[in-house]
Amino acid sequence: MIIHNLSQQNSVLNTFISEMRHVKIQKDSMRFRRNIERIGEVLGYEMSKILTYKSSKIDTPLGSCQINLMENDIVLCSILRAGIPLHNGLLNYFDTAENAFISAYRHHKHHIETFEIIVEYLACPKLENKTLILADPMLATGQSMVATFEALKPFGTPKNIHLVSVIGAEPGINYVNEHFPKNTHLWIATIDKTLNNESYIIPGLGDAGDLAFGKKLQK
Repeated sequence: MIIHNLSQQNSVLNTFISEMRHVKIQKDSMRFRRNIERIGEVLGYEMSKILTYKSSKIDTPLGSCQINLMENDIVLCSILRAGIPLHNGLLNYFDTAENAFISAYRHHKHHIETFEIIVEYLACPKLENKTLILADPMLATGQSMVATFEALKPFGTPKNIHLVSVIGAEPGINYVNEHFPKNTHLWIATIDKTLNNESYIIPGLGDAGDLAFGKKLQK
């Protein structure tokens, strides 16, 4: 897997990440969602630099010009519910993309430290020979990404796969690396070292879905 860790270079992205992590600022749900969206825009812009382009003729009111335009057939898939703001940020830049949505959540059978990933809802176009962008803001254990990838396989084999996350943990990134094709790209704003006993990223920021949309009932 090819990892693009944008925190290795200083940029305005650091401001968005700091506000999402900050224990007081993150309580503003609208600001939290907007920061995820802005990070999605930045990650999408960086990703666009390595996509496929072709020269196209554009007619203007005063003449014509040649410009290189993307020719990738993109499908943007987000994991509900925390992925919605990240999806919106990416869609702001890849506005002609087809869209897919999947629900994947942690189901705790016995106690908080053990869980399985449950996929209950999936809407997806054909993926054969297309560019798949799979978005989930928090890459903790990596199990949600892998479960989503497995659920998408009946829809065809993508030509290219790009994973997009805001914050990831090294164990989760290693897990994803073992289960995705070698030429998969991971675009991520920052990477943390570890997980706690409940498999949340440390230092992380907490539960992105709860911070964006309010607390949910646990199943």
